[in-house]
Amino acid sequence: MILELINIGDELLIGQTINTNASWIGQFLSQRGVRVSKAVTIQDEKEDILRQLEDCLSRADVVLITGGLGPTKDDITKETLCEFFGGKLEMHDETLQRITEYFESKGRPMLESNVNQAMLPNVCEILPNYNGTAPGMWFEKDDKVVVSLPGVPYEMKPLISEGVFPRLNERYQFADIYQSSIMTTGIGESFLAEKIKNWEDKLRSDELSLAYLPSPGIVRLRVTSYKGENDKEKVEQYMNTLKELVGDYYYGEENESLALVVGKLLAEQKRTIGTVESCTSGGIAAEITKIPGASSYFEGSYVTYSNRLKNEKVGVPYEVLETQGAVSQECVELMAVNGRESLGTDFCLASSGIAGPDGGTSEKPVGTVWIAVAFKEGVFSKKFMFGNDRERNTKMSVLSALNMLRLLLLGRLDN
Repeated sequence: MILELINIGDELLIGQTINTNASWIGQFLSQRGVRVSKAVTIQDEKEDILRQLEDCLSRADVVLITGGLGPTKDDITKETLCEFFGGKLEMHDETLQRITEYFESKGRPMLESNVNQAMLPNVCEILPNYNGTAPGMWFEKDDKVVVSLPGVPYEMKPLISEGVFPRLNERYQFADIYQSSIMTTGIGESFLAEKIKNWEDKLRSDELSLAYLPSPGIVRLRVTSYKGENDKEKVEQYMNTLKELVGDYYYGEENESLALVVGKLLAEQKRTIGTVESCTSGGIAAEITKIPGASSYFEGSYVTYSNRLKNEKVGVPYEVLETQGAVSQECVELMAVNGRESLGTDFCLASSGIAGPDGGTSEKPVGTVWIAVAFKEGVFSKKFMFGNDRERNTKMSVLSALNMLRLLLLGRLDN
């Protein structure tokens, strides 16, 4: 079975909106034995939609379309598909009732444009949307399937997982697969590949596949068997060996975040954490508090972006700030130690650096970051040299701080 994807939206092409739909659909389907063979993004233009649909159906058995189903006049996907499949728009009473109830639940008036969203092609099967107003539409022609879905992610995702995929799986009987992943941090993809190359060679010779899935500061390693649960024991044996090879760079399973892993350790040890942040601007605290239940171990944070606040809130002497600079081991250690005392926590993470793109010097170029963690027995600090990209530097600083705390909680910080 060949599946292709069409994402519709001018906002995607001009970069106003990031196309997260394509990545989510690709990941969701690949984990279930289905591969997206092609994905394209096109504008909200009738001729473009018709041309791309013809092209995809010349190869694919299934075409998934997202976007272009909103209430405004530039959303023309529904009308274009109606023309392509030779139908006409008719009022769909169940959809109208659902839209009416949706607006009533929100306490908002329903406009004519919203009513028109219930005008649907009479040549498709309607897929109810319980999270919005635009339903999905399932078309069939010449034993091929075209499914049109809203582009809003929180509407599209349940439509695929609960409506589209089960029907496709019943129709095409996708291959059963078994996958297992581990998360790593603190090591680059190429260094990781070199470290596990012999293990990887053996894995591949055993008819298993390995995927490196990198993102800033993190590499996820995913092993796949296309024999499904029959290979579960074999896959997990390989994963156990992999964890030993990776060592302290391994921090979690599947898609676990560092914040989640750190949060579990803090909760298990009944310890508390606070932060004093400069270059990360509260990013460490924000990452920690993304985790439900973080209030049981996170006390609070100081964002001391200026030297004045570093002095007034966490007692960094002006002498240190003037002689050593805010981006220095002396400063960040004082931020952590004094912050821990002020916040009354077991641990305190502190960050101070030059995120960029300006502010660097020959001695302290952009991307220079000091991170420290204070604890009852003392303080540990480390200097990092990241790069020239401000956003990436901030993300890497947050991850490095959380990983420092993780290693401390595991008793392996000096490794």
